[in-house]
Amino acid sequence: MVATPANSELTLEKVTAAIALILEELGEPQNEAQRQGLSAYKSGNQTFVKRLSLVNPTDYFLKSLGYLGGALKLTPNTDTILAESLRAAVDHRREAKLQELGFKIGEILD
Repeated sequence: MVATPANSELTLEKVTAAIALILEELGEPQNEAQRQGLSAYKSGNQTFVKRLSLVNPTDYFLKSLGYLGGALKLTPNTDTILAESLRAAVDHRREAKLQELGFKIGEILD
């Protein structure tokens, strides 16, 4: 399925709703770095979120949060920022599901 966007203007309300959807997709943090990242994001400390993302380069949860901080500025890059954050959030969920199912299969085969 391919979506065709309308040429509607981005508003803070629309972007906030998109961010809420992405945060919902991310789910709960699974480790201390993710907990720190979510806490920093919620308190507006985007510099710390980006640093956590930098030093945890394979963590899609932190990558998604790292992008989200720039989404509320409503620049021409807002669509790209939301898209990258969304992709990272879905990658995070995919990775978590693979680990969960791998563990379950391992238990079955033992």
